[in-house]
Amino acid sequence: MSLKPVLDAAISHAMASGYFERVNFHEPKNKPGNGLTCALWVQEIGPASNGSGLNSTTARLVVNVRVYQNFVMQPEDAIDPMVLDAVDGLMALYSGDFELGGLVREVDLLGEFGVPLSAQAGYINVSNEMQRVMTITLPLIVNDLWSQSV
Repeated sequence: MSLKPVLDAAISHAMASGYFERVNFHEPKNKPGNGLTCALWVQEIGPASNGSGLNSTTARLVVNVRVYQNFVMQPEDAIDPMVLDAVDGLMALYSGDFELGGLVREVDLLGEFGVPLSAQAGYINVSNEMQRVMTITLPLIVNDLWSQSV
């Protein structure tokens, strides 16, 4: 199995959510714009402890999903609620499509194999423009990704 369909499914959720002006499969190098932007990238991959069999290895794929909003947007009181609303919507989508359309064993919602589905807020400077961000940690468990052989 290839991981590309799994990543495509994660991107499709963000695109279909209706929250974002743009969705990228990379961290932006230039300022994202005035509306909400979403960027996804692979953060980590490795075996899922206690999830593999004798013939194949199940993988834990962690995708970062970052929501960006220009920090100087007006009104300022709308920035955090707008970012939080989009993050909440994405987390609801990932919880509702627990298997990403059958492509993964599970979104590791509660951290059975490590860090659970979660989000962390912060600020990032992109091209000399401050962005308010929230980064979702999206842990995906993919059955039988790698064959084991002698």
